[in-house]
Amino acid sequence: MTVTRHGSATVEFPSDREALITRKFDASAELVFDVLTKPEHVSVWFTDGDEDLEVCEIDLRVGGEYRYVGVFDNGVRCSFHGTFLEIERPVRRVETWVFAGRPDVEAVETVELHEQDGVTTMTVLLAFKDQPSRDASPWTAADGVHAADGMQGSYDNLEDHVTALA
Repeated sequence: MTVTRHGSATVEFPSDREALITRKFDASAELVFDVLTKPEHVSVWFTDGDEDLEVCEIDLRVGGEYRYVGVFDNGVRCSFHGTFLEIERPVRRVETWVFAGRPDVEAVETVELHEQDGVTTMTVLLAFKDQPSRDASPWTAADGVHAADGMQGSYDNLEDHVTALA
């Protein structure tokens, strides 16, 4: 029987303007970094099953941009985009983060990977300009439950993809 970490991502709010997501993966930081940053991998795991990833563009360099567009079964599109500010392979990347559904709510997203004994802990810190912006983000707004469910599903897919590659 294979043990998974499905459903184990946590979301915390360390300050009025931050959201912190934490998730562990049974894989090296290098593999997790690749799966998080290469289009051929992101297109496999990014959606939680209710949507298809129509666009997956990643220009992984400082000043490069990324854009993901998912399409739900009912035709609704969900899009995220941003610009890479820092890249320290395989342990850290910092980028702007914009959810197209609320384009005025931009955050700086810091993704860090810490590997110990073959287990990589990923932390994703979203820093918004103020509390109203954080509260309007998909993680804390009225539809935040759906966003959190989608996030769990995506990270479960990421885990499955990493496991298949390892």
